[in-house]
Amino acid sequence: MLYIVTGGAGFIGSNTVHRLLREGNRVVVIDNLSRPGSRRNLDWLQQAGGDLAFVLQDIRDFDGLRRALRPHRAPGALLHFAAQVAVTTSVTDPRQDFEVNALGTFNLLEALRVEGLDPTVLFTSTNKVYGPLAHLRVEETDTRYRYADLPEGVGETTPLDFYSPYGCSKGTADQYVHDYGRIYGMRTVVFRNSCIYGIRQFGVEDQGWLAWFIIAALKGKPISIYGDGKQVRDLLFIDDLVEVMLRAVTRPEVSAGQVYNIGGGPSRTVSVWKEFGPILERHLGKDIPVAVHDWRPGDQKVYVSDIRKASRDFGWEPKVDVAEGVGRLYDWVNENRALFES
Repeated sequence: MLYIVTGGAGFIGSNTVHRLLREGNRVVVIDNLSRPGSRRNLDWLQQAGGDLAFVLQDIRDFDGLRRALRPHRAPGALLHFAAQVAVTTSVTDPRQDFEVNALGTFNLLEALRVEGLDPTVLFTSTNKVYGPLAHLRVEETDTRYRYADLPEGVGETTPLDFYSPYGCSKGTADQYVHDYGRIYGMRTVVFRNSCIYGIRQFGVEDQGWLAWFIIAALKGKPISIYGDGKQVRDLLFIDDLVEVMLRAVTRPEVSAGQVYNIGGGPSRTVSVWKEFGPILERHLGKDIPVAVHDWRPGDQKVYVSDIRKASRDFGWEPKVDVAEGVGRLYDWVNENRALFES
C-alpha cells in the first residue's frame, strides 16, 4: 500500500513511517524539516531501508504541494502530521501558526481535490480544540486535579471552544478536514490527540513537555513549571498511537467521517510535575530543582480523553502503561545523548 505522510520526519511521523516501511509499504514523506530533530529522524528512516521517497516541501506552498502529490496517483492513505505544534509559539507569532496549521491543511485538502487523488485522509488534531473546559467541575487533591463528573474523560460530543491562536488554527483545520469529508466525499478521519510521548521525540520547553523534562534532567538544563504542577494529562505511548491510526486508515468503512478523542484514557494519567517529578527523580537518582511561573494562556487543569469510541470501532486499547513508557523514553534519551548536543 502507498502512504503519503506530511510531517513524516517529525516525532509522530517518523515512528509511523518506520513501522510502515517495516511492514513492506511504500511511503512518500513530505516535510520541510523545520522541526528540531527532523533531519536526524529522516536520516534514521533512510538508514532503515525500505521503499521510502522524500520530498522537501512546505505545506504553505500550494503549487509546490500539488507538484509533490501529482506523481503519486493511487495512495491508499494520507497521514497529515505537518503542523506548528506549540501554544506559546502561536501566541508570539499567530500569523505563522495560522499559515502552517489552517492554511497548510486547507492547501493539502485542495491539492488532493484538484489533483483528483482519493486516499483516506487522517488528520492529527488536538484536545486544545475543546478550550479550557471551564464548564466542567474540577476537584483538587494534594497532587492533581480531576474531573468531578467525568470518570471516563472528555468525549467527542463536548462543545468546541477554540482558545489561543494554536487552538484556533488547529480547530480550523480540524473542521475543514471533517467538512471536506461531508461536502466532497473524501474519506477523512480526525484524531484529537492528548499527550503523545515516546522515542524519537525531540521535546523542547514549548512542546513535548514529558520528553523535554527527561532531556533537560539528563542534560542538567533548567526546568520551568507553569502553574502549580497539578495539571493532569492522559499519556499515550507512540506505539499505541501508531497502532490505532493504522487501524483507522485501513478500515475507512468504519472511520470515514468520524472524529476520535485519542489518548491514554483514565488509566494512564499523571500530573505534570507533582506526580511526574518524583517519577523522573527516581530514574535520575537525585532531586530536580525547578522554577515555577504563572499559568500559560488556555492551559487546561485537567484533560483526559474518553477513548471508548476508538476502542469500540477498532478493537483497540493502549498497551504501554505510564511506568513502562516513561522508562523506555528515559532509556532512549540516556542512550542517545549525542542526538541532543545541539
